[in-house]
Amino acid sequence: MVLFCLWWLLLAAFRVFPQIDITVAELFFSRGPCLLGQAADYTCGHFPYSVEQGFRLLRETFLLLPYAAAAMLVWMLAISLREHGASFQPIRVRNLKVALGTLILGPGLLVNFWLKTFAHRPRPRQTNLFGGSLDFVHAGSFVGECVRNCSFVSGEAASAGWLFCLIFIIPQPARSALALPIMAVAILTPALRVAFGGHYLSDVVLGWLSSLIIFSALLALSQTTHCRKFSGA
Repeated sequence: MVLFCLWWLLLAAFRVFPQIDITVAELFFSRGPCLLGQAADYTCGHFPYSVEQGFRLLRETFLLLPYAAAAMLVWMLAISLREHGASFQPIRVRNLKVALGTLILGPGLLVNFWLKTFAHRPRPRQTNLFGGSLDFVHAGSFVGECVRNCSFVSGEAASAGWLFCLIFIIPQPARSALALPIMAVAILTPALRVAFGGHYLSDVVLGWLSSLIIFSALLALSQTTHCRKFSGA
């Protein structure tokens, strides 16, 4: 509930102070000369990090990691469900189901299927503030001119937030070894989206946090169900 309330408070803050999104995007935008025939009030330039080969390769690598992690979790769940008796680990099975359920409900349905389809918020590089032609739209607004695969919220940030959630279900000693690399990927992924002009700060913060909210809700629900089973027994 705390994370859920925080999400709405952050959304309200980004709507009341839209300059936060604009100012952060400006940090990564490089102004340049306009082409002949462009309007006098047209802001010309580009996001330099988006054309750097090293950063593009890093982004493409990070993009594949959630798919690889999801495939591994499915394989682990299939193996765990085949175990019986003393070898069966109910907590492990529960955690794997929670993780996969979060991926489906969060980055899958909530973000990519619903918000990014119907929010219509243009990406920074699509707006007339940063070399595009569309008007800037506040976070959470559904009246933008973007047609498809729009900016609110970031799907990659949501997937990065989901990767961060995996830290809480990885058993020791693997958790100690993997926690820092996962945290690095979970932070760098949304940072690159902002640096590339693909998303505003609000898009990545709210997208990232949405996965934590769903993960926490499913985990709490599964723990409650687990306790009721034992109470009934």
